[in-house]
Amino acid sequence: MTTYAIGDIQGCYEPFMRLLDKVDFDEKKDKLWSVGDLVNRGPQSLKVLEFCRSLGKNFTCALGNHDLHLLAVAACRRQVKTGDTFDDVLTSPNRDELLHWLRHQKLLHYDKDRDVAIVHAGIAPQWTINQACELANEVEDVIRDDNLAHIYYHNMYGNTPAKWSVDLSGPVRWRVITNYLTRMRFCTPKGKLELQTKTGLVNQPKGYMPWFQVPDRQAKETSILFGHWAALLGDTLDGENVYALDTGCVWGQKLSIINVDKLSKVQTVKAKKKTAP
Repeated sequence: MTTYAIGDIQGCYEPFMRLLDKVDFDEKKDKLWSVGDLVNRGPQSLKVLEFCRSLGKNFTCALGNHDLHLLAVAACRRQVKTGDTFDDVLTSPNRDELLHWLRHQKLLHYDKDRDVAIVHAGIAPQWTINQACELANEVEDVIRDDNLAHIYYHNMYGNTPAKWSVDLSGPVRWRVITNYLTRMRFCTPKGKLELQTKTGLVNQPKGYMPWFQVPDRQAKETSILFGHWAALLGDTLDGENVYALDTGCVWGQKLSIINVDKLSKVQTVKAKKKTAP
């Protein structure tokens, strides 16, 4: 039995299947972890969700911002954004079952025995791994609560507050936790977020740095597998115990997978063409 972690699939079903074939993934024995963004911008979000759901307990996902956007659109009739490509999910006869399954995925998965975590964007530099798990669980419970989920989705979008505080409460607290876990790229050494810049490590916004380069980052001893930041193309410039798995498949680049027990060799497949609209 092997445990693999895969980067942002974003509806790119065909390269997803090719990559699993490349590593001889056994659906009955092997486990697959996803760093999120299973859906959107690619052409086959529905098939990706159906396959991942079919893996049962052998599949674990840390929800990404696109996954949360799908849930918000489905639950609250949030406006579909230009470039959204998950109509196949919204019009599927299996829509309700798939969305129920998706909203019961995690925001952060931590394997204590391995000391390895998967998360979509990253972990706030001021959080210990235990604190990050607690805060992720807090928001997961909200998303799964029929009475609170709609409040969460209506307040999920936005860039403020830009910095975590234990004094935050309610929807504002949920939003900043979500932004760290699913949208973060650059922040200040004290953890203030900058959510506009989507470039790689060149031309960083003044006063900000990649979250994983903050010198006194609290969760530095834990190996963190993350996605979201396609512009890195997997290169964290020797960032300590961090593995960037979003290598831009939906933009015509590559889809990446790594053996969680070895954390040494990333395997990839090239997208045949740019699959995003």
